[in-house]
Amino acid sequence: MSGSAVREMRRGALVLLLSLAAAGLAWQLTPTQRMATLHGDFQLEQAVPQRFGDWRLDNAALAGVVNPQQEAQLKQLYSQILTRTYINSRGQRIMLSIAYGNDQRDSMQMHYPEVCYPAQGFQLKSSQPVQLQLAGTSIPARRLETVYANQRYEPVTYWTVIGETAVRGGVDKKLAEMRYGFKGLIPDGLLFRVSSIDRDSAQGFALQQDFLAEMAAGLAGQARVRLLGQ
Repeated sequence: MSGSAVREMRRGALVLLLSLAAAGLAWQLTPTQRMATLHGDFQLEQAVPQRFGDWRLDNAALAGVVNPQQEAQLKQLYSQILTRTYINSRGQRIMLSIAYGNDQRDSMQMHYPEVCYPAQGFQLKSSQPVQLQLAGTSIPARRLETVYANQRYEPVTYWTVIGETAVRGGVDKKLAEMRYGFKGLIPDGLLFRVSSIDRDSAQGFALQQDFLAEMAAGLAGQARVRLLGQ
């Protein structure tokens, strides 16, 4: 066998070995275990109390919770959706929306309020990152000022939890997904949002902070981890 033929065979064997190694690495890095399965059963209806502190569920509330799509489309994107309105002893109301998905890979990405509010005709006036201090936990969140037809002024506070990590969204969300992916895990995730009708955004955000602090103080165990990311 000529020297060139031997070199060609060696080159082919090297290419084959590299291909097999790459395939093996890709297989090893492909997430296979759903965190939703590891976490066990999780029901938003049971995880979020109907009464805490000075707040109770308001079944008679007329204020609508904003969502980006029709119910059928939302069910395709999320595993569970919880929407409620709470009222306190002073008659002030907070609207709560939690959207949970058991698979947060690229094909199942959640819709952020910056997208869903304008999709419903709202004007997005501002978007500011904040660190919420809740029950001894610091949560990276975002606050939005929105208004509909110069009549409905709705300040919004929200955060995202990927697996067991609270993130503000965007790049931080993708990095959290990648960290879990390197461990072979497919993260679940949720978007936690509260809003209120108030022309005074500072007053609205203060009310939301009060609501969230009282709610977080009553959470324990898996409900705390899943909703606060801690």
